[in-house]
Amino acid sequence: MATQITAAEFDEKVLKADKPVLVDFFATWCGPCKMMAPTIDQIATEVAGTADVYKIDVDQAPEIAQRYGVMSIPTLIVFDKGQVKNQAVGAQPKPAVMALFD
Repeated sequence: MATQITAAEFDEKVLKADKPVLVDFFATWCGPCKMMAPTIDQIATEVAGTADVYKIDVDQAPEIAQRYGVMSIPTLIVFDKGQVKNQAVGAQPKPAVMALFD
């Protein structure tokens, strides 16, 4: 299951992570975000141990969304060693999300 984090936790959990991290930028009112939630949770379970999966609410952490140019949600960004490796915008099928790790 993906863990929701706050702006205060972002640098420590995402940028300083020693493994790849998928961050789901979402909002509670976003229909496509709700549609993606079960897929994101499935992926979190499957990659446990080799990657981390976090969710960040853009309404609660607008500064983080702005830092990474998140204009539409859901936006999925994979970070590796603190750098953006891949990203996708909008609802994505599971294989497309998994491919972001490659």
